[in-house]
Amino acid sequence: MLVTRTNLNDLAYFLAIARHRNLRRAGLELGVSASAVSHALKSFEERAGVRLINRTNRSVTLTSAGKALEKSVSGSFADLGAALDNLDQLRATPGGKIRINAVIDAVTLVLGPVLAELSCRHPDIEVDLVSSNRIVDVVGEGFDAGVRYGGTVPEDMIAQRLSADLRWVVAASPGYLEKHGTPTHPNELKQHRCLGVRLGDDSIYRWEFEGPDGDFDVSIKSAMTADDSRSTLAMALNGGGLTFGLEALFAKHVADGSLRLVLTEWATTGPGFYLYYSGRRQVPAGLRALLAVAGEIKPLG
Repeated sequence: MLVTRTNLNDLAYFLAIARHRNLRRAGLELGVSASAVSHALKSFEERAGVRLINRTNRSVTLTSAGKALEKSVSGSFADLGAALDNLDQLRATPGGKIRINAVIDAVTLVLGPVLAELSCRHPDIEVDLVSSNRIVDVVGEGFDAGVRYGGTVPEDMIAQRLSADLRWVVAASPGYLEKHGTPTHPNELKQHRCLGVRLGDDSIYRWEFEGPDGDFDVSIKSAMTADDSRSTLAMALNGGGLTFGLEALFAKHVADGSLRLVLTEWATTGPGFYLYYSGRRQVPAGLRALLAVAGEIKPLG
């Protein structure tokens, strides 16, 4: 006999009868009437071609075939029930592994503090984090979620904001500015050593500004180029040139005097970080917990 949904359902009815030796009590356990239990048993016996239960007005007993069936399947059904209970536990208590692909600046500014807090609250959650500025298909590459700037999130994804909008600025070390001067207009950047960031498509990021006539960007000639802002920041701190990036990333260095912001009157604001995931799949409990923590502590507001 094939294992079908109907057969599994009827086996559950049969095992309830075998446990209680009473159709009414079996029905109470299953949440159905005694007549429904009787009908299910009759249909099951007809399909199996063998009697499983002997019924009289006073008693319900198992036939030899019924005893053999009970012995064969009761353990398996108990294991199945335990497995389903375990699923309920996993759903109620965040745990397991979640895989996240995120842009590097998001890891530094948002996910770092969020994941640290998540680990403290939910030690059973294992996070596999891949930081990269390369745009990837998070579903196709096996990730549960991605973190990107708002304007780059795929339209078919569910997105949740992780930060306020972000301000983009130009910075350099005091030593560099003393030696090479301070630019007062974006057009003067061509006279300076600029530190470029290579994007995932191998193009060099064009520095963006906002002026009286609206937004515009400037193509810079890179004295040095790197594929992430951590590298250009390190170069800038050591007097290597001007770097363009998130004000939040430079904030502590500006505060301690190791960096200065320039062209601030031309600074522009862009979309903040968003966490996104597919709406076509079940959201892991660990990811739901991460979203809750991020919404609570809001590292960047």
